[in-house]
Amino acid sequence: MLVAGIMVYAGTRSGPRDTYKGGEVAQVQPSEPPPTLQQPPTLDDWPRWGVTHTQYSADNVPREITEQAKGILGRVPMLQNQHIMGWGVGNPEPSPGQFNLRDLDRRLKLMASSRAVPVITLCCAPDWMKGGQAGRTDWSKNHTVAPLPEHYDDYAKLAVKIAKQYPTVKYFMVWNEFKGFWNPSTNRWDAEGYTELYNKVYTALKKVNGDIQVGGPYIPVETNSGQAPSELSGPWGTVDQRALDAIEYWIEHKKGADFIVVDGASMTNDKANVPDDFAAQAKFGAVTTWLKKKSNDMPVWWAEWYVEPANSGWTEEKRIAVQATTLMEFARSGVTSALYWNPEQKGGAQCPGCLWSSESGQEMPMAGLLSGFAKWFPAGVQLDPVTSSDQRIKVLGQERQIVMVNTADTNVTATVDGKRVTLKPYEIQWAGRGT
Repeated sequence: MLVAGIMVYAGTRSGPRDTYKGGEVAQVQPSEPPPTLQQPPTLDDWPRWGVTHTQYSADNVPREITEQAKGILGRVPMLQNQHIMGWGVGNPEPSPGQFNLRDLDRRLKLMASSRAVPVITLCCAPDWMKGGQAGRTDWSKNHTVAPLPEHYDDYAKLAVKIAKQYPTVKYFMVWNEFKGFWNPSTNRWDAEGYTELYNKVYTALKKVNGDIQVGGPYIPVETNSGQAPSELSGPWGTVDQRALDAIEYWIEHKKGADFIVVDGASMTNDKANVPDDFAAQAKFGAVTTWLKKKSNDMPVWWAEWYVEPANSGWTEEKRIAVQATTLMEFARSGVTSALYWNPEQKGGAQCPGCLWSSESGQEMPMAGLLSGFAKWFPAGVQLDPVTSSDQRIKVLGQERQIVMVNTADTNVTATVDGKRVTLKPYEIQWAGRGT
C-alpha cells in the first residue's frame, strides 16, 4: 500500500533573504495574534515529524497554490516551525520597542490553517542588538551575528513579546546553529556566551507561562572522515569534539530545558557520505543515543538534517530512499521531534525534495514519506521487530504497518515480515499488518 502525503528533503538550505534587504523597514502596523491549535498534543500522540518554513512557502503564492499546499501540510497534522527573523519573515523589532510582526502573523496563520502544531525558533536578532543602526536591517549579516551581551536582556524581552503575541504556541527553540557564537581566537564554540543568552530567554519565557516548552542549544553536530580525538565516532565518521564539549557545557550550566536540540548532516566535512550514502545515516541514531545519555534522557529534537552531498546527481527516487533510512534511524533511536528544512523555491519546474510545486501547487514525489511517518510512526508508537531476508531492504514496523525501502539500484526480492516482496530500485513500499 503506497501512502501519499508530505515528505522531506535534505538539500541546501535557503538563507534568510527578505524583501526588506538593505532598506528602511516599513512603518510598523498593529498585528493580531492568529488562531492556532487550542490544545497542543501530548507526547502520547506527538506527531514527531514536521517542517520548517523557509524563505518561500505557501503564504506568498497564488491562492489556489496556497490551498493545495495547505492540504499537503495538513493531511496529517505535523509540527511546523518558523524563525522570528529571516527565512521569510522581516525584522520583528526594527527599533527598540517598535514591533513589526505582520510577516510572523502571516506565517502563523498559514500554520494554523494547515492543522500545525506550531513551533517558533527565536532567531535572529534585530540590528540594534548587534551593534547596528536602529531602523535599518542589514540582511547580509542577519544570520552570522549574535546579539551583544549587553542586549541579551533585550532579546529576552523580545522573546516575551513573541510568546504573548502567540499564546497558543508552546514550543520555542532558542537561536539557530550557534550563529555568531564561534570564537576564532580560541578555535571553539562560545558555549558560555550562548548559554548566558539561553538562560535569560528560558527564564523570561517561563515567567510568561510555565507550560511553555523551551529547548537548546541548537548546535550543528559536524563529522570528519579522518581520525581525530572524539568521544563519538563510527563507520560514518568522527564527531567534532568541540560541538560535544559545547553541548555538555550547556547541559551542565542551563537554568532548565524541556528538550535538547541539535542539527547536522550525514556528510563529513569533506562533503562525502561514508561508508556509503545509506550507511552514513547511522550517524543520526548514534548522535541521538549520545544526547539522551548525556542529558539524562531529555527529549531529543533534530531541528534540521541533511543527507545529500552537493552536486550528487541523485535521482528523486534515491533521494527519497536515503531520506527513508534517515527517518528510520530517528524512529529507532527515540527522537522526539525531527523538523525538515523545506527547500521550497520561487518558480522553476525543478525543485528537488520540495513538498509542492511553487508553479502549480502539485504535490511533489517526496511528500508521501513525511506524512506516512507522521501517520504511522508518531513519537509514542511501539516499534515491532520486523526482519528482512536481504539487508538491502531496510524495514521499520509497528503493530499495524511496516515501511520498506530498497537501498539498491537494482530490483531486490526478499522475505519481509514473512511475506515475499519485490522492490524496484530505491522503491519504498508501505504494507498493512494483521487484519
